[in-house]
Amino acid sequence: MERILPSMKDPLEILDKAPMSLLQIMVVGITCVLNGIDGFDVLSISFASNGIADEWGINPAALGIVLSMELVGMTIGSIALGGIADKLGRRYTALGCMAVMAFGMLITTTVTNMSQLLVYRVLTGVGLGGLLAAITAQASEFSNRKRRHLSVSIMSIGYPIGGVIGGSIAAQLLVNYSWRSIFYLGAAITALFIPVVFFIVPESVHWLIRKQPKDALKKVNTALRRMGHESVAELPEIAPETRKKSMSDIFSPGLARITTIVTVAYFLQITTYYFILKWVPRVVANMGFTASEAGNVLVFANIGGAVGGAVFGLLTLRVSPKKLTLATMVFGGLFVALFGSTPADLSYMGLLAFTCGFFGNATIVGMFTLFAHVFPTHARASGTGFCVGIGRGAGILSPIIVGFLFQWGFSLPIVTVLISIGSFAGAAVLLLLKMPENEK
Repeated sequence: MERILPSMKDPLEILDKAPMSLLQIMVVGITCVLNGIDGFDVLSISFASNGIADEWGINPAALGIVLSMELVGMTIGSIALGGIADKLGRRYTALGCMAVMAFGMLITTTVTNMSQLLVYRVLTGVGLGGLLAAITAQASEFSNRKRRHLSVSIMSIGYPIGGVIGGSIAAQLLVNYSWRSIFYLGAAITALFIPVVFFIVPESVHWLIRKQPKDALKKVNTALRRMGHESVAELPEIAPETRKKSMSDIFSPGLARITTIVTVAYFLQITTYYFILKWVPRVVANMGFTASEAGNVLVFANIGGAVGGAVFGLLTLRVSPKKLTLATMVFGGLFVALFGSTPADLSYMGLLAFTCGFFGNATIVGMFTLFAHVFPTHARASGTGFCVGIGRGAGILSPIIVGFLFQWGFSLPIVTVLISIGSFAGAAVLLLLKMPENEK
């Protein structure tokens, strides 16, 4: 029998040019679901907040702190654990973060006081932040070159989809059960996907080639065969000093400018977009509508976000992601500004919220696509984690800024115009970004 010899091709070239296999498509789909857990958890705590407030009799200020603790944890997790994903690998970082998330959600059901709740929400957020950095890198690195931007977009739209589904399930659970039931469900879903990731998702070939740990060639070939590609005879030679590069490299002369531009642009965009996610229900309720009706307007915003992210991903097959992101950022700012002048009509507000969500989340998807493109393999999770971590800081600040603007007596139209400046400023900053060549 004729012996089939391993190929002498570069394994990254194989992944870049070959059609995506079923396993690669499955991995991208799994990253979408994992990002959906983030959306589920963020919106579910909002639904649980009324039960928490009633049980302990806490005031609105204290409740606001509870709602922000997960974002604090995500800021820490994104920045700290993104570097771990670049050092130890995407797969094990994702698994570890999922274990932390499942534990954090489960132990939240046992809390008896505010201090415990705050600690456990931060812990859950740390896991979520690290997971997001890892799966962004995975979605990019399991794709071929043609579908790379689309794959990262598919991963990103898991967030609003998870928010819509999570919010709907949470609302049903609260009809018959306490607020703790929401976190039981979140813990169960997260725990369920730990063996899914363990048995289905191999380590990233990009990471294995860049770091070249023990038995790297064997692991690369195992992953390639599982993805339906040919084995390789040897790995590209990587200088030892290159293998040892760390998270700090995102601040090196070659990457510092890129890191600064995309981080600032993302931060400014989040400042505007989180007005929609955090304040729309309150704004609508203040117009005389019920809490349920106000919540439905937010659901429309999340549906718009899912649709916008999907459309963005498809458009990246033909249009530069930077150009698309600039366009959606500007349109998103315009529609947020318009939201302040909306009449007290639920249909009109729902449509406008859908549009704000469409362009707002399309921009977020665009930024994740840019993170995956502008950071090289050894810094992809670190760079993404840093940008997301700083951006989550804007998620904490944005509702506070808007609250103070209302407290100082600014009207809704003025507030929305002022908060929309974030998107316009973000677009101006993003214009400075020079897109690098595709990096293997």
